[in-house]
This record gives sequence, structure tokens and C-alpha cells, in this order.
Amino acid sequence: MRIDAAAYACRWQGVAPSAKGLFALAGIVAAWISRSPGVLALLALMSALATLAGARVPLRTYFAVALAPLGFLSLSCLTMVLTPATGGGWQWTPSLLPKVSVIALRSLAVMTAVLGLMLTTPMPDLLLLLRRLRAPELLLDMMALSYRMLFVLRQAWDEGSTAQAARLGHRGWRQSWRSMGLLAGQMAVQVWQRASALQAAADARAWQGSLRFLPASFPNARREVALALLAGAMLLALALGDWLWA
Repeated sequence: MRIDAAAYACRWQGVAPSAKGLFALAGIVAAWISRSPGVLALLALMSALATLAGARVPLRTYFAVALAPLGFLSLSCLTMVLTPATGGGWQWTPSLLPKVSVIALRSLAVMTAVLGLMLTTPMPDLLLLLRRLRAPELLLDMMALSYRMLFVLRQAWDEGSTAQAARLGHRGWRQSWRSMGLLAGQMAVQVWQRASALQAAADARAWQGSLRFLPASFPNARREVALALLAGAMLLALALGDWLWA
């Protein structure tokens, strides 16, 4: 929900998704080419600044979305530095720090490039971009249905939580945990019923094929793609220079 709200409220909401996709792809490729930690950190900083300053995504929203992948990345780097000891247990291996730092910074640069695309591109525009790239229709339909069911799930949760609060179902932590368990069980049934109703509605209309949306118009798409190519070329030039001189 936070990602979707940020994508519709950012400054780049009306920018062509192909331009944003090209810039994100350039950032990912540049991160894979670069070798030195300094250049990788610079690539991550440039992608983050493009999202925060260029698209004007709120800083709180950016870090809230990035918190989960950052936690996964930190835990992964910690497991690479800690190795099994000969006598049992774990030992700290400082000799692996240079390699782990490069891996961490490369992953951070790729993550910021992907976050820039996700936080600035609404789901319908992203589906349009993937359809133009000849992505499998089954995958696109599953993405669209999952996107729809997220809102159904949120609505069912809010309605059930409000009903429980009106009946003092959240009085005390023990009662709150019990109410949450009951609500989770009821939500599974409600979501299943609503998904079945959606399938029945599609069958009643003799639906065959893929889900389609009204395509959005981007009158400045050529200019935006040209600017994205220029910015992406700068990232790739920085990465190639680092790769040649490393």
C-alpha cells in the first residue's frame, strides 16, 4: 500500500514507464560492472538521490520500504563474515570484509535502482511496460489479480478490526492476540469467497485471454526516454571507467 501510494503521489508519476525502466536497468547493469566500493557507493547514492530529490518521494516512505531488504542484506553479510570455528561455534573472519563490503555495496546499488522504479511507477504502468517487453500473459494476469486482492485483503482486515474494537475485542494484550487469530481465520474464508466470486463473474462473462487496462498516454515519452538514456549512459560510463581502471 505504501509503495502504491508513493508511486501515485510522486513527481514522476506521469513520466513514461519506459524511461524509468531504462534508468533502473542502467543502474543495475552499472552496479554489476563496477568493482570498487567507492564507485558502488556512488551509484547507490545517485539512484537514491534521483528517487528522493528527482521524483520527490518522501524520505520516511523511502526508508520504510527499504527497511525489509536492508535488514535481509545486513543479515546476509553478517552470515558471510561469521564462519564456523574448528572447535565448534562461530568465529569472526576479518579477512572476508573487503569481499563482503563489495557484495553489500553492489546489492545496495541494485536495490536502490529497483526501488527507484517501484516507488515511481504505478502498477498499471508497470504492467503496460512488461506487456510491451513481451512478458508472459499468465505472469501479468497473476500480478494484476494479486494487486487487486491486496486491496480486498486490506478492506476485509479493516472492517473486521473495526468490528472487534467496537465489541472491546482488543482490551488487553491477551484478548488482542486472540482477536487477531480469530480475524486471521475469518479473513482466509472471506478472501477465498471473494476470489471465488471474482472467478464466477469472469466465467459468467465468458472471459478468455488476458486482463486488459486502458493504456495511459505519455505525450513527452520520447524526450523522457532520451533523458533517461543520457542519465543511464552516465552511470554506465562511470562503471566502465571503474572496470577498466580496476
